[in-house]
Amino acid sequence: MNKSKLLALSITLGNLGICFLSNAQSFLKTHPSINPYHYQVVKEASFSKGAVTSAHPLASMVGAAIMQEGGNAFDAAIATQFSLAVVFPGAGNIGGGGFMLARKTNGELIGIDYREAAPGKATRDMYLDENGNPIKSMSLDGASASGIPGSVAGMIATHAYAKLSLAALIEPAIEFAEYGFVITEREAKGLNAEKANFLKNSSAPSAFTKKEWKAGDTLYQPELAATLKRIQQKGLAGFYEGETADYIVNEMKHSAGIISKEDLKNYRPKFRKPIEFDYRGHHVISFAPPSSGGIIIAQMLKMIQPYNVEKMGLNTEASVSLMVEAQRRAYADRAEHMGDPDYWKVPTDTLISDGYAKERMKDYQPGVVGSSKITKAGLVHESEQTTHFSVIDAEGNMVAITTTLNDTYGNKTIVAGAGFLLNNEMDDFSVKPGVPNMYGALGGEANSIVPGKRMLSSMTPTLVTLNGKPYISIGTPGGTTIPNQVYEGLVNIIDHKMSLKEAIDAPRFHHQWIPDQVGVETDFPEETMNALKANGYTIIRRGRFGRMDGVQILQDGKRNAVGDKRGDDSVAGY
Repeated sequence: MNKSKLLALSITLGNLGICFLSNAQSFLKTHPSINPYHYQVVKEASFSKGAVTSAHPLASMVGAAIMQEGGNAFDAAIATQFSLAVVFPGAGNIGGGGFMLARKTNGELIGIDYREAAPGKATRDMYLDENGNPIKSMSLDGASASGIPGSVAGMIATHAYAKLSLAALIEPAIEFAEYGFVITEREAKGLNAEKANFLKNSSAPSAFTKKEWKAGDTLYQPELAATLKRIQQKGLAGFYEGETADYIVNEMKHSAGIISKEDLKNYRPKFRKPIEFDYRGHHVISFAPPSSGGIIIAQMLKMIQPYNVEKMGLNTEASVSLMVEAQRRAYADRAEHMGDPDYWKVPTDTLISDGYAKERMKDYQPGVVGSSKITKAGLVHESEQTTHFSVIDAEGNMVAITTTLNDTYGNKTIVAGAGFLLNNEMDDFSVKPGVPNMYGALGGEANSIVPGKRMLSSMTPTLVTLNGKPYISIGTPGGTTIPNQVYEGLVNIIDHKMSLKEAIDAPRFHHQWIPDQVGVETDFPEETMNALKANGYTIIRRGRFGRMDGVQILQDGKRNAVGDKRGDDSVAGY
């Protein structure tokens, strides 16, 4: 490990660690280096065998420890997901959903869609008032906003590729929930900011609402620990049936939720064939619909491939304007053509074809600002708080998982008696064609509400191979900015020859067709911003967006893991 590349954030709370170690259960007793009362954020490190990078140091350390004791990348991913549900409640979850993308050492690709689904009682116009206007609060806050959770089913489906018992993989999360962990300043601020919303949208107080939090406090979640134990003991039935299912259905009554016991019992993850394409000698693998991400990054990279992006330079007026015009066109297609492929014929092959990319850029002129009033979806013939983690093991298995509650802390509803947050993914449907969702994204008939249907997503877990060998696992949260972040990250690595750390930390920009503006981070180059403005672009300076995490296999075989500078993201390995 390169000590000079560590950014340490030490978090401790007196002698509680001693008390914890005397009471801990099986996992943390045998892993004394993982101390939930004293840990560090490690932003970059290289490891000889396996590596994990995620939104929280404890979750990353758990994933690395699981591999060290004989598990593979799938084991590590499952343990990391369950741990994040405890230590990163703003987005880590068992009450949400996501996508698992993997490449095994034999080249086999696996895509598991455990995206939330619309309940059986859902209707197309369920979030409209008597005048046909959207009632935004219904699709955002409280149980009425929740889709059927998929995360637990997704992890159990992933377990088919793992080596260790499911019980062993859930155990670390149970211990973090039962015996507590020390929260960071960022976590304390988040819990305090949402306390009133938690109390308003939940039927009972919870572990999150007991006090005003500060950095160094210990968060105990006994109800969540009990829920995790039921999953540990009964698998799917421990969440989708029985006591936990009763808690979920009872919580629905508090704020017009419609998830039923039948919805829960009938939920199933689905296997999706990943999107694959080549870009400048690299083979890129990403997720298929109902994720829009894989198609979007394929389109954008293919649109810019004829141009010498490297010569244009990083974040210059020339490179940014080119990349923005590709963003404009891809996001226009997102609104028109993408949805759940089980309910809508998504013309994937056409959208990611070389010929279609060439056709979409026919009206592009370097130096000329496009217009979203003119640029529409192409003719074809055929949600911000999320979390991402990446794993590469000693054998070269690569896993990329992006999972979400949609908004920060989802719909702000903690299931009474079960201790976990529910999602507000129903807002990712087109509540009404032409009306933007919470991220400003437009949609139409392709993404309308239908019972059982999965809402369109921006999550973009992505893998890259080079010369047929595993190379990169990468992804990020960030709502509709996600595909653009991955797109820019890959361009930074492939075109601009940046290291993984440089590529992830570089300033970002975002255009999504509507609204017709370019959002830039606060540290985006002033010179480029002024040049874009002078040329006619509307530039909006905004705060940081996304928290990209990735693992890259270097030429010497080491796994270089990187956590984004924008959060508490941290790496671990061995």
